[in-house]
Amino acid sequence: MKGCLVLQRRFAYIGHELAVLLKERNGIDEFCAYVFTRDSYNFLVKQTDIQYSDIILDEDVHKRHKTEELDYEYLRWLEKEYGNIWSFINVDRVVRHGQLIREYPHDATPYTHEEMLRIVQVTAKRIIAFLDKEKPDFLFTYQPGAVASLLLYTIAKKRGIPTITTIIPATSNLVSVSLRHDRLTWAERIFNENLNKPPEKIARYAEARQFIKEFRDKPAVYSKVYSSLIKFGKWRQFDFLFPQNLSRTARWIYRLFANWSSNAEKRTDYSTIHPFFYIIDRIKRKLRNLIGVDDLYDAYDSAKPFAYYALHLEPELTILLLAPFDTDQVAIVKRLAQSLPVGMYLYVKEHPLMTPYRPRAFYKALKKIPNVKLLRPEISSFGLMRRAALVATITGSAGWEALLLGKPVITFGEVFYNAVSSVARSSTPEKLPILVAQQLNRPVGTDEELVRFVAALFEDSAHCDILYVWENGDDREQKRKDLKGFADLIARKVNLSRGDKNAAG
Repeated sequence: MKGCLVLQRRFAYIGHELAVLLKERNGIDEFCAYVFTRDSYNFLVKQTDIQYSDIILDEDVHKRHKTEELDYEYLRWLEKEYGNIWSFINVDRVVRHGQLIREYPHDATPYTHEEMLRIVQVTAKRIIAFLDKEKPDFLFTYQPGAVASLLLYTIAKKRGIPTITTIIPATSNLVSVSLRHDRLTWAERIFNENLNKPPEKIARYAEARQFIKEFRDKPAVYSKVYSSLIKFGKWRQFDFLFPQNLSRTARWIYRLFANWSSNAEKRTDYSTIHPFFYIIDRIKRKLRNLIGVDDLYDAYDSAKPFAYYALHLEPELTILLLAPFDTDQVAIVKRLAQSLPVGMYLYVKEHPLMTPYRPRAFYKALKKIPNVKLLRPEISSFGLMRRAALVATITGSAGWEALLLGKPVITFGEVFYNAVSSVARSSTPEKLPILVAQQLNRPVGTDEELVRFVAALFEDSAHCDILYVWENGDDREQKRKDLKGFADLIARKVNLSRGDKNAAG
């Protein structure tokens, strides 16, 4: 059996380790790979654990667009077969927005319209030839966030190749896989079966009920990675000036310029950050931090009726992929605020990791909306959720956490917890006021449906803080230990999908 691994950036190190475990523990012995960033490619080429039948580097494919002649007939065929071309462009933060290689709030593509089309064209041709040659039995990927990864996912699905997609369900160090990038296909099947079973026949039912109880008693973020990165207060953004940190910063900048000047091949890769822009963007950020936004925050009044909207991290895959037509958060906040009943405020709070990056202009735009209150990021989101009449998010974990706390939720994109009936998906702006009214007037029911969904999630996931392994996986033995359960889950789903006529999703 052959697996095709789609390895985006640093996920390559996790994906490769999973391949080793699949080979050792589950008998999946053939692999090919499509990999992003030259460092990850070089790692795969030099390792001796697995002999990949082919390894394609996205950066090399990307360079072909410079000499490719634009073929509109081919692109029209591609669009007919696999959907609107813009869906592949818009999900890519580098190609569409010039981000990742530049720091938010930079938002300017480095490519012309024709260049974007040529990028899609050369990438699609290479991927189709790659799949024709390798003929994988399954595709393993993270949620696609680039032109190539979404093309691979879409083309494989159209060919009936099972697309085993990693999804982090924002729950107690769990990781799941699905045949779709926007929903938990297998967990939802179990959930739908659970709805017709008595509690004593539902696997993990008691555990799910206890989890919900404990979460409501003492809610906590789903991964320790996020909490370790949070720095509240503008002066915390200048701790790099401390003597013990200043030398580390200097060494990092030196290595950045040294790598840039010594590696001509990597220097021409579209994903490589130019040292000059790295420094300029950080200087701009620190100047913004020096000015700060403390004067823009409103007082938190828990006595007033309010709905709560949690701002998203940007640039973020969960917006560009899962809500491609609702990426403007100021527009969403305005729409939501104008959909609330008379006398109700919309409390908006920044994502803790975005506080150093967001410009004052963004917050000033929010402040122009009459019934919007901008709260300090230090205020507990869980405390806000408990008191809110309604919680809204595009596709963020805040919606799932609010659901666990028993609150009505509105989402603006496709996300796994949309499967629960107390979550309402807003897809038509004109109908949002009606949707808000329905959610606010929803009868308070039992937690029975939620318990059954959580039970399905527990049954269909592996216990692994994949974000922590992603960021701190230098100890290989510990990484292997952490990933064993995840590898076994992937193997079970590969075997299940091979006999599943609906495997293509």
